[in-house]
Amino acid sequence: MKPLYYAHGHATGGRTGEGASDDGRVSVQLSTPKELGGDSGPGTNPEQLFSIGYSACFLGAMKFVASKEKVALPPTTKVSADIGIGPRDDGTGFGITAALTISAPGVAKPVLEDLVQKAHIVCPYSNAIHKTVDVKLTVV
Repeated sequence: MKPLYYAHGHATGGRTGEGASDDGRVSVQLSTPKELGGDSGPGTNPEQLFSIGYSACFLGAMKFVASKEKVALPPTTKVSADIGIGPRDDGTGFGITAALTISAPGVAKPVLEDLVQKAHIVCPYSNAIHKTVDVKLTVV
């Protein structure tokens, strides 16, 4: 599928909480091409809200799994979600792709990859979109 347009959202933070702060709480941000926001501004289209929600949900799932596995995630841990919407290659209508990029500086890549796979299982967004959205997970 080649998306006609996309939205990008990301969440950062090593501890629980909401909003942006200097004490390690979760920060959720959104950036989109100007044509997506239209006159209503960013965060008004479903794909924009989906990108924010998925990145924040996945980060929360990672923190949950990390606490169970006794792995310390740094406050700079980041999950970025790129959501694309476009026609399916097989001509059966439109489809949605979700590309999540996960980074946790200082955490060994095999450990982080294990956390990501386990977080994918417990993340409510991942479960809700199973078989309807093509999801790709990348650990950097």
